[in-house]
This record gives sequence, structure tokens and C-alpha cells, in this order.
Amino acid sequence: MEHTADSERDTDIILEIASLGKSFRDHTIFSDVSLRVRKGEVCSIIGPSGAGKSTFLRCINLLEQPDKGNMWIAGQYIESGMKISNNDLIQLRRNVGMVFQSFNLFPNMSVLENIVFPEQRVLSRSAAESKEVAMELLSKVGLADRAQARPSQLSGGQQQRVAIARALALEPKIMLFDEPTSALDPEVGLDVLRVMQDVARSGMTMLVVTHEMRFAREIGDHLVVMGDGGILEQGDPDEIMTSPQKERTRKFFTAVIDR
Repeated sequence: MEHTADSERDTDIILEIASLGKSFRDHTIFSDVSLRVRKGEVCSIIGPSGAGKSTFLRCINLLEQPDKGNMWIAGQYIESGMKISNNDLIQLRRNVGMVFQSFNLFPNMSVLENIVFPEQRVLSRSAAESKEVAMELLSKVGLADRAQARPSQLSGGQQQRVAIARALALEPKIMLFDEPTSALDPEVGLDVLRVMQDVARSGMTMLVVTHEMRFAREIGDHLVVMGDGGILEQGDPDEIMTSPQKERTRKFFTAVIDR
């Protein structure tokens, strides 16, 4: 991917990744990963354990530094090895929200404070506006009545819904989800998936690392299957799940379906 000006780029593309690679010492996690995501698209990323899915997500918002390749993310150009200023990093993290497997809520703050604090810190919102936004989002995720509770008083699924609300409060252009239901019981995870489905319907661009095949097939617009150190296949979810082209992909789907 060349470093093209915005005027020369497809304005519908919000994320473009070219030949991205990441290694830890002598171990290659993934290499030559290229991907284009359009505004409002839900891109599901699936694949066997150890395929580098979570590391790939962490490279997008620079929680991990990629070794090779470049990225164009919501108007920012990033190249591996390039020195990123603190202001540019802050801007990137504002544009790209992330929800982790672990909820990462502040245990000494109420649910409401967990959402209000980042708004005031990152967006410099007033206390009144921050609270209004937070309560609106808590209503959307079905937790307005738990605003004064501490995280320890909530179930895992409720904590994850608060984490989603907190990320949305910063008005990101892209949301990254790293296996948000993997630490939850299946029934509890359904509540989180329903919230994610609502977020998708709102037009948010989403990249979701998931083991939830139904979500990937029915909610996702674009499917990426990672394995063997890169992308095995990508494209229409239904087409790939119905007729995978590679033996490695077929083997993965067989294991998932039979389990």
C-alpha cells in the first residue's frame, strides 16, 4: 500500500492494511496480512488458537508494534518502524476503541464513573455532559439501573457490556473486539452478542476476533480466516463457511462444527 493522499483513496475505506507482519524473537506470529475494511462494515476474524488473531488486533491500535507493513487507519498513516508522536498515538486510540477478553474496569469506581472518567480525561467533556452520555449508553446496553454499582457487584456479562459502553462513549470510528465472550458462560455471552449486534446496526465499523461462528456468519459482512501464519481466506462469510477453498480452512470448520 502506497502512502496515498485522502483525495486519491476510496473514501469508503476506513481501514487498509498492507503486508503486515509481527514476530516475537525468532517466532513469526503472522506475516503478509493485508485487509481492507469499509465504513460501517463488520469484519469477523476467526481461526485456530495461536493463529495470531489477538496480536493482529493489538497491532492495529499499536498495543503491539508491527515489524513489517503499513496501515491507513481512519485518516492516519502508520508504517512499521515509524516513530509515532504521543499526540498521534492519542488520536489513534481515540479513533480506534477496543474491548478485551478481560473487562479492565476500574474496581474502585462505580459503573457510571468508569464511563465518565475517560470521557473527561480524553475528550475534556464537562461532568454534566459526560454523565448524560454515560447514562444514555448504559440504557442502550440495559444497565442504567446499575450505574452506581461497583464492577465486583456485576456479572461477567454485565461488566463486558459496561466495557462496551465505555469504549463507545469516546465516539471511536472503529471498534475492535478481542473475543469479548470467551470468558463468559454461553447464556451470558448471548447478552453481550446482542449488544454487539445493536452496535453493528448503528453503523459502527467493527473488527471482531471471535469463536462465535453464528455471529461471524449472520452479523459479519466480511470474514477473515487466519491460520498458518497469515490469512487463509477472506471474503463473504456465507460463501467461505459453505465452500472453503483451502484444506486448512475446511479442517478448522470441521473441528469447530464437530466440537
